Amino acid sequence: MNIKNNISIFTKEMLPGCKLIAVSKTKPNEMIMEAYEAGQRRFGENRVQELAAKYDALPKDIEWHMIGHLQSNKVKMMAPFVHLIHSVDTLGLLEEINKQALKVARVIPCLLQIYVAKEETKFGFSEEEILDAFKNKAFDKFKNVEIKGLMGMATFTENKDQVRSEFKSLRALFEKLKSSSLPGNASMTELSMGMSGDYKIAMEEGSTMVRLGSSIFGGR
Repeated sequence: MNIKNNISIFTKEMLPGCKLIAVSKTKPNEMIMEAYEAGQRRFGENRVQELAAKYDALPKDIEWHMIGHLQSNKVKMMAPFVHLIHSVDTLGLLEEINKQALKVARVIPCLLQIYVAKEETKFGFSEEEILDAFKNKAFDKFKNVEIKGLMGMATFTENKDQVRSEFKSLRALFEKLKSSSLPGNASMTELSMGMSGDYKIAMEEGSTMVRLGSSIFGGR
């Protein structure tokens, strides 16, 4: 697996305004350093313990993105350093992130995970829940989090039309929120959608961040 070469290829493929998040979960530090030496600075992890260990061991100019399902009791382990949490899927979790951010005197950037897939295994808010939450000012009280946008995962399917339609609906919600009156701690600037199997469609549909793992580092 030529990681350096892969980073170069995918970096060139990124459309203007779209950033590459190299998903380094389960990968050893040596592989991450290969990507780092090729110029990659944004890495995504899905387990907090692994994320914290890598943060300790690796260069401090790396931006660490939490992309996996997050349990409230793990937030404190990464509150001092996490760059962006993509996977905020409940108000309770946001409350805990706010609490831990306050303790370390930070404002932690977050994305709200939206459930767009036709699968039971995915997490996230429904479109109605998000619209209600903004309307009812549910997010306004979290002064130590910044809601920077939305994240979503399409259904794992060969049906490209279905994937495109799910990304389209997420983009539509993103644009709807962007043009509404948002609280001071929210700005719709990031739309995280697209992984190794569907990142090209995601970019065409307006993604600002794609999360690529296996196509950079190889399978497990």
